[in-house]
Amino acid sequence: MDKNRPIKVVVFEDNPALRDSLALLLQTADDIELEAVFPDASRLKARIEQTMPDVVLMDIQMPGISGIEAVQLIRQQFPGVQVLMQTVFDADDKVFASLCAGASGYILKNTEPARVIQAIREVAEGGTFFTPSIAKKVLQSFQHPARAEYIQLTGREKDVLQLLVDGLSYKMIAAQLDISFGTVHTHVKNIYDKLHVNSASEAVAKAIRQRLV
Repeated sequence: MDKNRPIKVVVFEDNPALRDSLALLLQTADDIELEAVFPDASRLKARIEQTMPDVVLMDIQMPGISGIEAVQLIRQQFPGVQVLMQTVFDADDKVFASLCAGASGYILKNTEPARVIQAIREVAEGGTFFTPSIAKKVLQSFQHPARAEYIQLTGREKDVLQLLVDGLSYKMIAAQLDISFGTVHTHVKNIYDKLHVNSASEAVAKAIRQRLV
């Protein structure tokens, strides 16, 4: 995304009180522009086309189309849009389903307001974000890797993948490795191709499962 403009955010949340509190919170951040708040994921394609957000804050359980279904649709039709799941659920199956659907992060609804803002900034820059309890579950879920595939990454691609697993954004990876943002983007694209994934969260999940880092 263009770093010279605010991060455009759209919220999907069926709880009216939480919708209102999220709207108030996001409006306090100078670098975030709240485009719209919706009570469900109906007319999803039209709503995304109308608002063209950088980040979607998605409730996992809504009437009609679930948050996980919505993530899949967004990632298929709008691959440049990052999705941050927000939920009261920290069950392993919900976390794993969100990752497989292509979510860029997963936070609980009791997450501190400052951390919510931080999460939006991280995923907007191409990183991933999990609240600590969720990060622990993700690691535990991949303790026993699936049958290993033959995946040949270059040394630099492994460096970039490790930093993605560590939760760094593209900008932070560039600074850490002393390379350009564009070079990071090229490495990430190559990693996605080799791992057969479409998002940073999927790459992180597969890297952990296959013990690539």
